[in-house]
Amino acid sequence: MARLWNRNGVGKAVFMTGVSFAACLAAASPAYGQTESEQAAQAANEAAEEVGDDSTIYVTATKRETTLLEVPFSINAQTEKDIQRLGAGTIEDLSRNVAGLNVQNLGPGQSQISIRGVSAGQIIRDQPGVKEQVGVYLDESVISLSLFQPDLDLFDLNRVETLRGPQGTLFGSGSVGGTIRYITNQPDVAKMEGLVEANINMVKESFGGHLKGAINVPLGDTAAIRVVGYHTQYAGFINARREGGGIDEDVNDGRRTGGRIALLFQPTPDISITPRVVYQEVRAHGFNRQEVYNLYANPFTTTRPAVNFREREQYLLLDEEFKDDTLLADLTASADLGGVELTSVTTYINRDILVSRDASALTGSVSVDLGFPTAGVLLPSNLVDTTDLKTWTQELRVSSSGEGPFQWLIGAFYSDVNRIYAQRLPTPGYDVFTDARLGAGTSAAVANGFPLNSPYNADLPYDIKQKALFGEASYDISEALTATAGLRYYDFKEVRGFKSGGLFANGDNQTDETKSDGFSPRLLLSYEASDNVIINLQASKGFRLGGVNDPLNEGLCSAQDVINYGNNDRYNDETLWNYEAGVKSKFGPITVNAAAFYTDIKDLQITADAGSCSSRVVFNADSHTMGVEFEFSARPTKGLDLSIAGSWVEAQFDETRLKQDGTVLEGIKEGNRLPSVPNFQIAASAFYTVPVDDDGGEAYMGITFQHNGTRFTQPGDQENNARTFVHGLPFGGAPAGASTTLNLQLPDYQLVNLSAGIELGNGLGAVIYVNNLFDENAILAFDRERGGRARLGFHVGQPRTMGLTVRKRF
Repeated sequence: MARLWNRNGVGKAVFMTGVSFAACLAAASPAYGQTESEQAAQAANEAAEEVGDDSTIYVTATKRETTLLEVPFSINAQTEKDIQRLGAGTIEDLSRNVAGLNVQNLGPGQSQISIRGVSAGQIIRDQPGVKEQVGVYLDESVISLSLFQPDLDLFDLNRVETLRGPQGTLFGSGSVGGTIRYITNQPDVAKMEGLVEANINMVKESFGGHLKGAINVPLGDTAAIRVVGYHTQYAGFINARREGGGIDEDVNDGRRTGGRIALLFQPTPDISITPRVVYQEVRAHGFNRQEVYNLYANPFTTTRPAVNFREREQYLLLDEEFKDDTLLADLTASADLGGVELTSVTTYINRDILVSRDASALTGSVSVDLGFPTAGVLLPSNLVDTTDLKTWTQELRVSSSGEGPFQWLIGAFYSDVNRIYAQRLPTPGYDVFTDARLGAGTSAAVANGFPLNSPYNADLPYDIKQKALFGEASYDISEALTATAGLRYYDFKEVRGFKSGGLFANGDNQTDETKSDGFSPRLLLSYEASDNVIINLQASKGFRLGGVNDPLNEGLCSAQDVINYGNNDRYNDETLWNYEAGVKSKFGPITVNAAAFYTDIKDLQITADAGSCSSRVVFNADSHTMGVEFEFSARPTKGLDLSIAGSWVEAQFDETRLKQDGTVLEGIKEGNRLPSVPNFQIAASAFYTVPVDDDGGEAYMGITFQHNGTRFTQPGDQENNARTFVHGLPFGGAPAGASTTLNLQLPDYQLVNLSAGIELGNGLGAVIYVNNLFDENAILAFDRERGGRARLGFHVGQPRTMGLTVRKRF
């Protein structure tokens, strides 16, 4: 097939073919992916930058080096230069500049990603069995984990790719909505290079910053090592009221520290062996929660000080904490056997996560219902969630490596995931009040082998095995028309245990099994309509494994809630078909990409809060999404770069589900919106660059504008909105009928960012920036405990941030 765009001699024209790295179900480890395709893409991007061709970006979304515009489906790529000029530190920062990509911020390491409106809403805390809808990859292997999307540092990345639409054939389960790929810079035997970067920033009146470095060192003609290290100190911006009237400032500060070492060994030009080790620690001392009502701090108390919360303020009896320690080790080997490339990827991951929350209001609300005295209600109670993850994966694939009209790939994948999720609710002194109120020996009788003075405990071990066979091939039917077809066979088996104990639990002890197998196909047609226009058509299927709901905490439920939410032991596999048509065009300095899509979702897995039970239940409901997305960039005059990207999405339920009492089940009603999805997003940027020296140095200044539309956190939030929450807790002199009314439609928000910088020809650069110029308090998600009886609040975004970054390349 003819190629449209001249590559200025910086890369050899090759036609795309599909290649798949399989997705591990609940989590898998990243493979470094030191393949010939990735080396070629990195070299091509570097060469394009050297000759000033910023509009030509090379990617490996099809597992071959090709230009962004040649990929026959909807894709976005943010390069290292984009990341630096935008001052982006997280995937959430990048998402606002990518059409159709949305990130629901639920705190450090707990954000959830959706693409094109395929979203099941907020998945938090006690739902480790619910799988992700967007696969997140480091290079060629998935690192996504339900509940805990990785908080990756964006330093020393070549680019971040967003693959829109289901990638079931290429990337397997967990990519029903699409895939995010973090592509790191690879070891290079041809040159020694490095980068050092330092930053200082101020959020409100709190300071943060980072220090990062990367170095690539050739080790003779056949080997190279690349070493990356980083430390980031996050400034806090949430204040916490304390018992007795004090206030602690900036309680959600934290840090991220880590590094990676990759060694490339090339004994011959046709063989590459790359072992790598990655280690990262993330720490946060609190969460970005802005409260409206708390059992201990609210406007209704009379025997305690009445409290009206201000912006970015919460109440704590106990300090909160988040920890995430990740160790990754992998070995990638690739050999060109003469027209055929053989690749093996072996990976191990060990990840330990701790989420420690102040659950005093939750426990205290139950204590009020049980008739405990004030001293019992005020006991500090700590909800401790831990995740211990160990994963082994092995992939072997064979693909064509020559040129010609027919390209192909076949492969096999196996993964073994062991994940132990545990909850404890240590509340020192609780058993004394329990036994005094409910009878001597009650606390010991309900412990079920768990520690005393902990009214809720649960262990949920998961053993997940996956086998997959996959293949994809493309054929040039003519000079203008190419067809690509792919198919993946998957076989999953999940064994889950559930044991609970304590006053709030049922004393469960059970083992459940979930199995599923099937096929995920994909068909693509790419037509070169003219020298400047390509039209793409696609039909593809996505898949997400079902599972078993945890039993309700019946001791905390009202009788009606037990009826409405009980007897829903399992939820089905989620499948969808995506149909899309897209156009990609380039007319000199102007690039226009657009796509229209329709997604038919069967058995979308929707999370519902089970009323007053402090439990969450997953239900299935047929749904659809449809919409359009566009990306436009232009250089109308030398030095001026303009871009705009936007999407409009209709994401709705196609059926109505009712509770046993005949009312609508948590907003699952035909025509209601799917949760966490804005109907409209748009981002625009303008950068102006001028040369400053004879060595290619330049100075620039830029502005970006980002609009995110209204959303709902959970589907039920759009029912009876504005919602009145009756707390029913006569504590601190508050009347039992005290209530709080909230509008649960999350408001749209607009962010404006400014930056100005200089990059000299000798590698020295500096940039000053202001993010969230107008200090918008962006409301990101609704937070509630025990149906709003214990606590109500919102997750909020970062306020105005000013900073200076200095970097030196060598």
